[in-house]
Amino acid sequence: MEKLGFIGMGNMAQALAAGFINAGAIAKEKVYAFAPNQEKLAKNAAAIGFTAVKTVQELADTCDTLVMACKPYQIESVLTELGDKLKGKALISIAAGWDFTRYEKALPAGVRLQFIMPNTPAMVGEGVLLFEEKNTLTPEEHAEVKKLFAAVGLVQELPSNLMGIGGTVTGCGPAFVDLFIEAYGDAAVKYGLKHEDAYKLISQMVLGSAKLQLATGTHPGVLKDNVCSPAGTTIRGVTALEEYGLRNACIKSVDAIMNK
Repeated sequence: MEKLGFIGMGNMAQALAAGFINAGAIAKEKVYAFAPNQEKLAKNAAAIGFTAVKTVQELADTCDTLVMACKPYQIESVLTELGDKLKGKALISIAAGWDFTRYEKALPAGVRLQFIMPNTPAMVGEGVLLFEEKNTLTPEEHAEVKKLFAAVGLVQELPSNLMGIGGTVTGCGPAFVDLFIEAYGDAAVKYGLKHEDAYKLISQMVLGSAKLQLATGTHPGVLKDNVCSPAGTTIRGVTALEEYGLRNACIKSVDAIMNK
């Protein structure tokens, strides 16, 4: 990878560019970006350290690897605008709704492709980056791209038929966790904590609990049991969560997305 170019510079692209550069995964001099709002692009370039260009054609002429980071509805027009300029390029897409098969039908021959689904915690280097197993990158490019994206979180490859459910639990999941933090925070405020203290304590608890599971590989049910003493306070809370349907609500939230 000689030069990396972002097509679009929204929140996720900013997080990725900053994460790559700050982690030393790629030199800032090798990162370029184009976005229609040139004023905002220039501000982001100054803050993050990449080079802003004025047209998407200039970006394609400059970079050997492109990251499709624009809005999904813009992709078709971008592909049409670039046309044969994409030939010989490696194209990395992080845009939702455009998987490998859809790109394969729209791209000219000779474009090497990898579809990736990131999530918002990548903004703080704790993301999940789902790589579709089906790709046409060279083995060297594939290894390089995986190493690059590992700078902002956990890289996990999934077969094409599991990208949907993988994207649901990792991409939509942060909203569900945030809802839990907010609701749990309301309960803490009800009993006297300030909102800011409640959110800080609960968010750290969620972070620590997740790290404990990842570090040990222990089944979540076992970790839950480890906190619950016989006839204790925690098991009473767990019983209430079961009674009011937390487990079923989690499953139904995924059903609602997958069965849309």
